[in-house]
Amino acid sequence: MTSQIFRPHTGKILIKRGRVICPRQNIDRIADVLIENGRIKQIGDIASQSGVEEISAEGKVVAPGLVDIHVHLREPGGEAKETIATGTKAAAAGGITSVVSMPNTNPPMDNITDIQFVLGRAAQDASARVYPTGTISKGREGNEMSEIGAMVRVGCVAITDDGAGVQSSQLLRRALEYTKTFDIPVMEHAEDASLFAGGVMNEGTVATRLGLKGIPRQAEYIMAARDIALAELTGGRLHLTHMSTKESVELIRRAKEKGLKVTADVTPHHLVLTEDAVAEYMANAKVNPPLRTADDVSALRQALKEGVFDCIATDHAPHTQSEKAQEFSEAPFGLIGLETALPLMVTELVRAGVLTLPEMIRRMSDVPAKIFKLPGGSLEAGANADIVIFDPEAKQTFTRFVSRSQNSPFLGWQLHGVVERTIVGGHTVYLRVADPSASDKPSTVPHR
Repeated sequence: MTSQIFRPHTGKILIKRGRVICPRQNIDRIADVLIENGRIKQIGDIASQSGVEEISAEGKVVAPGLVDIHVHLREPGGEAKETIATGTKAAAAGGITSVVSMPNTNPPMDNITDIQFVLGRAAQDASARVYPTGTISKGREGNEMSEIGAMVRVGCVAITDDGAGVQSSQLLRRALEYTKTFDIPVMEHAEDASLFAGGVMNEGTVATRLGLKGIPRQAEYIMAARDIALAELTGGRLHLTHMSTKESVELIRRAKEKGLKVTADVTPHHLVLTEDAVAEYMANAKVNPPLRTADDVSALRQALKEGVFDCIATDHAPHTQSEKAQEFSEAPFGLIGLETALPLMVTELVRAGVLTLPEMIRRMSDVPAKIFKLPGGSLEAGANADIVIFDPEAKQTFTRFVSRSQNSPFLGWQLHGVVERTIVGGHTVYLRVADPSASDKPSTVPHR
């Protein structure tokens, strides 16, 4: 699958004595990892060699670089919020080595030129591998299907009108049928626009108390039911993204029991936060779909544990400080998540006993890579040397971010799970500053 090309690191690198976790190979043991010419050469007990760069990982986890299949890089048109350069630096700081970029840019990515632009800019500026998606409909207007086949031929890995659900059942049916030719997923933002209209948070007692218009949960699961029905009708590959309600969980569960080609992801923020996070009109917690109830959070966690949700994706959605400083009802939806995803999941899922550490890594690397047919997610011999080294016991307090935007409800949170180094194609693209007294801001190391 096409992404921008990282020139392979020439030479050898030996990562010594880390806890190597590779879910695809069922590896979880103390071992060494040898990298040669930008690819994994060997895992085992490997003697130090003259002329080989050596990295100590003692006390750390060595795992496949994370794969995030839902990221808004904002370029073109939203460079004040994020760029391909700044967004992938943030990804690298979070241990993410591959990102799937969303097409709701300005203009929306609905043709060959747009896909080639993203790939070209990524080749120049990116610190992680970038895989673009194209829109389902031209202009994301929900009327006419985009040039899907042409976009796939130049590197588009999925189609989505993310930020808006496809309201026309006929259009979505055609998209699911047509994409069978290319065996790519149709990523659907399940949302009934007529029920959603004007809402700014979950419909319920908190919205009533704050005097804010709510978004009913039915806006999501009614459309999820329709989308699944169309997947059954067509046999197409449907991926439901950033699901938020317990009712949606049951719909996805039944679809999987039927053997339909339906996959789904859930975000860290929907696994951690409830609607109470916006109780003080905190716009950094204003997201779409909205944060729901404690019962929903519990159901989402259980669904992830059981495999109803296939993977975790951030829905990283940067906005400027001035945009988020507006009155709550006027502020845009979205929060940043690339840098907090791994520590949030270590803290809230692994340490809470919802997932084991290897299972968490599998849901954030191996599984998303397989769904989107990307080359990452594994430390198998011959695979790209895309690696994260992190300390699951160490703690950090988030006071600022590498991302160009800072719209996170997790500012000030202390979390376990510190990314020490991120490697892409054998190149170190992120290295945490070793001496905190010198600076608490992580350093990003150029890969070229």
